[in-house]
Amino acid sequence: MSAMSNARWLTLSQASRIILQLISLTILSRLLPPSEYGLLAMATVATNFAFLLRDMGTGAAVVQKEDLTDQTTSTVFWLNMAMGLFLTLALVLASPFLAAYFRIDRLAPVLCLLSIVFPITSASAVHQSLVERRSGFKTLARIEIVSSVIGLTVAITLALLGYGVYSLVWNSVISALCSSTQLWLASPWRPKKVWSASELRSLWGFSGNLTGFNFINFFARNADSMVIGRVLGSVQLGIYGQAYKVMMFPLQSMSYVAGRALFPVMSRQQAERDKMAQLYFRALAMIATLTAPMMAGLWVLREPFVAIALGKQWAQVPIVLAWLAPVGFLQSLISTTGSVFMSTGRTDLMMRLGLLGSVLQVGSFFIGVNWGIQGVAACYLIANILNGLPHFYYATRELHTSLGALLRVIWQPVMFSGVMVAVIYPLFSVLSSAGYAPQTILISVTVTGAVIYGALTMMFSKAVVQSCKQMIGMKTG
Repeated sequence: MSAMSNARWLTLSQASRIILQLISLTILSRLLPPSEYGLLAMATVATNFAFLLRDMGTGAAVVQKEDLTDQTTSTVFWLNMAMGLFLTLALVLASPFLAAYFRIDRLAPVLCLLSIVFPITSASAVHQSLVERRSGFKTLARIEIVSSVIGLTVAITLALLGYGVYSLVWNSVISALCSSTQLWLASPWRPKKVWSASELRSLWGFSGNLTGFNFINFFARNADSMVIGRVLGSVQLGIYGQAYKVMMFPLQSMSYVAGRALFPVMSRQQAERDKMAQLYFRALAMIATLTAPMMAGLWVLREPFVAIALGKQWAQVPIVLAWLAPVGFLQSLISTTGSVFMSTGRTDLMMRLGLLGSVLQVGSFFIGVNWGIQGVAACYLIANILNGLPHFYYATRELHTSLGALLRVIWQPVMFSGVMVAVIYPLFSVLSSAGYAPQTILISVTVTGAVIYGALTMMFSKAVVQSCKQMIGMKTG
């Protein structure tokens, strides 16, 4: 198996997904008001919580387990199906109470429709894990791209027809249906009428702690929506949600790719921690090299970017992005530690660190909401800085290396991004003062920043450049 090959196909999938998300932002943000996005964000709080229970961490356990039997996979499949049906029923029953909590009656039917996603995705969870286990990311890339295109097409069509928030809901349902169907066609495995409690118990030490971490992480990531939606209302939540979605791009792209690509490979190298460390640091260097300038550039260009991508009705988004841009960089690095803890079987440590992060982040939301959505974003940044240190310390300890070695990997991208900002910010100020159009400012400053950062990287970070070339299939000499 090759982590670089995995990353290549995952990068293609994620690049396509980001392009589709930008298309969605550009088109749907003009067709739908902030209140509709806020309504979906409220529903997503409940559905994200339910997703934690969908497979109870057994999907990752199927990938990580060294000796896998058909008895194990069939048991996991029937567990997933039972949980999928249970979650649909639970969401339908809970929808009136959640609508009352958020004080919006329209939330109940939205939740009922979204609940259909769970049995659909549960039916293909094992198939996806088996494809990932054998590093079949070329197949997964095709499935994810096709499903996303079809889902977005449905969403735009329904939005044009005036279906409002339901255009976003049907996007999720149709994408899940397309993905599940393709996974069944792509995987030769079929479930048998087998159930083994002993096989399930053998997975529980790993999957139970992973599920605990996912629960904790859920509250850390969704407490902002719960607090803002309750205290400040759907409009402010919609604005914060759009800024958060932009901030999540590097996390959804580079870190997500690295995590999925590394996990099956590192799981097969558990006895060779030095090789695991080399592989992890190599991936971390690439992530930092890409996300540091991206988030620094977004911080400088947040106003013209939002004006072009979202439109005038989202004028408050740049204020929130000023705080969330550095959060995006931090989280793109912190999230990679999960691959270390999972591949070494230390999901217990992962859960405890998740609990610490949850306390920090949820506390920051309750404090920050007193100063509006900008206060929430500012406190969220502080919480992420405090949360990153223990994650990196324990991840490097599991790899039998040091925190200093990790810092030596990421210091150059951070410094180069600082140099880039020092040059492009004055240019941005001059062009803005001269009254140039947002498109002109965005293109001019982006190109200038890319040239400066690219030149510094090419001159002083040749190892990272070689890694990037290998990932996209280029020869390195």
